[in-house]
Amino acid sequence: MASRVVSVHPGLTIFRLRQKSLVRGIVLSLAAFAASLLLAGFPHMNDLRGSSWQILSLLAAAWGMAETGRCIRGKWSLYHAGVLILLYSELMVLAMIVFLVAYH
Repeated sequence: MASRVVSVHPGLTIFRLRQKSLVRGIVLSLAAFAASLLLAGFPHMNDLRGSSWQILSLLAAAWGMAETGRCIRGKWSLYHAGVLILLYSELMVLAMIVFLVAYH
């Protein structure tokens, strides 16, 4: 009777949408902010304009904030405080994207 060797590759939790992931939330929010800046024409301050495609970056930032919010725990701890700080920073990202959308 031969035994089978099974190797398990768990993969990254960033790709498992059913599991909570702080990294996924942060990456979504920062990527949405960078995309929104590029869509607004950021490097050229004289050519700042709005784009209707920025709505997608707004939705991605909101999804990132929701992913970060899923990671919050009910009991107070330093982890809880860190997640709250991340949520506040992602709220600022959302506000900046809304400003860039409204600037159009």
